[in-house]
Amino acid sequence: MKSRTDELQIFLRVVEAGSFSEAARLLMMTPSTISKLIARLEARLGVRLVERSTRRLALTAEGQIYYERGQTLLAEFDEVERELTQGVASTGGTVRVNASVAFGVLGLEPLLPDFWQLYPNIVVDLSLSDEIVDLYLDRTDVAFRVGTLPDSSMMARRIGAARRKIVASPAYLQKHGTPGVIDDLAHHNCLGFNFRRSAPVWPLKESGRIVDRAVNGCLLANNGETVRRMAVAGVGLARIGDYHAREDIVAGRLVEVLGDAVPEDEEQIHALFLGGGRMPQRVRAFLDFVCPRLQAFLQADTRDPRP
Repeated sequence: MKSRTDELQIFLRVVEAGSFSEAARLLMMTPSTISKLIARLEARLGVRLVERSTRRLALTAEGQIYYERGQTLLAEFDEVERELTQGVASTGGTVRVNASVAFGVLGLEPLLPDFWQLYPNIVVDLSLSDEIVDLYLDRTDVAFRVGTLPDSSMMARRIGAARRKIVASPAYLQKHGTPGVIDDLAHHNCLGFNFRRSAPVWPLKESGRIVDRAVNGCLLANNGETVRRMAVAGVGLARIGDYHAREDIVAGRLVEVLGDAVPEDEEQIHALFLGGGRMPQRVRAFLDFVCPRLQAFLQADTRDPRP
């Protein structure tokens, strides 16, 4: 009795050979045996896979789906067996990754040396940009997105949440004063962003509700790292993720202000990817390695660990 894997392999050979007789010759079986096996497969599935009215075999719509999915399943099965027999180091190929500048530099890049220790044959094609990329058009395998996810057919893994903080350097606060209430922001240099999805407003808690407060400043940048560096340099106030400001706050280069005004100002971070169950093994290996470590990175405490 043939297993389901055997049946699938024989069906694929029939499709590729173009006829029962040619498949029987290649498989060293009789045409009647091949025909009975395909009929038994169709009966088990409850659908017709091939049309037998033409001299050359033709697939039905269901047969085409079974053929395409079957190719993928067998390829993944072979890859799993090869990985187990040769070790995970045998997994290879290129994984194209996109992330925001800050999240990529602080969260993702430190993980790569250990990843390559485990998967030396995987090439990580890493692009850092705070602009949103189109995974299809840019041929991106994995994109780490900050903020609300758009409705799409893409798959997602939740990494965690980043709370926004308003920060400034001690030198800036000494020179311009520390804002004590939201209205004080009108008298401060508030550094902002210039990409399309940004707006010159900061969501702040006022009188028990969240309001978008308009702000102005001398800088509009296309990435959070530039904004952070300018804040450290004493140029103005910055509204950036807690993971982004973490090391500067611990080191005393930045100080949080108006902490009571941003208690609910946070954005979700997800890993988006294509493929789902048909995901290449190299992409699955990358996600399985980095996602739990990035979750731990976001959950790290921002308190000063020094005694």
